[in-house]
Amino acid sequence: MWAFLSSQPVQTALIVGTCAALVSALIGVFTVLRGNAFAGHALADVSSAGGAASFLLGISPLLGFLGMAWIAAFGMEFLGVRKARERDLATGVVLGAGLGLSALFLYLDVTTTSTTGATVSVMFGSLFAISRGLIWPAILAVLAVFALVGGFYRPLILTAVDPDLATLRGVSPRWMGLLQLLVLGLAVAVCALAIGAVLATALLIGPAGAAIRLSRRPLQAIVWAMLMALAAVWMGIWMAYESYYWFSGNAWPVSFFVVALIFLFYLLAMLGSAQQRKFRYRAATALPGIQES
Repeated sequence: MWAFLSSQPVQTALIVGTCAALVSALIGVFTVLRGNAFAGHALADVSSAGGAASFLLGISPLLGFLGMAWIAAFGMEFLGVRKARERDLATGVVLGAGLGLSALFLYLDVTTTSTTGATVSVMFGSLFAISRGLIWPAILAVLAVFALVGGFYRPLILTAVDPDLATLRGVSPRWMGLLQLLVLGLAVAVCALAIGAVLATALLIGPAGAAIRLSRRPLQAIVWAMLMALAAVWMGIWMAYESYYWFSGNAWPVSFFVVALIFLFYLLAMLGSAQQRKFRYRAATALPGIQES
């Protein structure tokens, strides 16, 4: 354990992974409540174009992921309208364009630069290879997400649960939707940096979806989502580190273990919520008989 914690790549992975877990759990709950899971998936995939461009231009990958995610967020919000079907259509159009750019930039990375492993790093992440210089930008991204969500917590919740009531109370669902997508873009950038653009969706949606199944209040769901996301990331990093010894020097990727653990947590949440429903049903059916007696 001391060798694990004293390793500099492990320390960097734990810090950046913790940042990704916290921001994904926080904004993930709002994303699931608003029915924007597809938008979260699209932003994660489109951000891969920014990650690929960062290798081509020699800039920070976090800036690349974030810049493309924000461009996609503006596109999805202003091309779409309030109807869910047309909003999904706009999201699909932006997703297709972003993946096309990602393919182009990755091709240029391979053919015009000496960069090796760009495709794997962008798509599937490489936590143990993250530069320590990205720690503070990741921490600042977390602070920005918490500040924005804390400042607009009630309007975000109201817009996610009932857009019509939000409009009656003077809250603009469109601007709140844009704010949520911009914050989601920040979370996507940190998650893509940690476990890759393709797998970032699992960290954004999985813990939040599981937490909502187990909770009755948004704040409670956020706490549960953070606990599950942190557990998945920390255990995933430890398992990836130990897999070097399990498989005779062939370590498995961190992202695989993180996503596998998230899937396991979601299955357990499904079973737990089913048991809760059964218990409440039995209690409700038994209560009249108890009152009569």
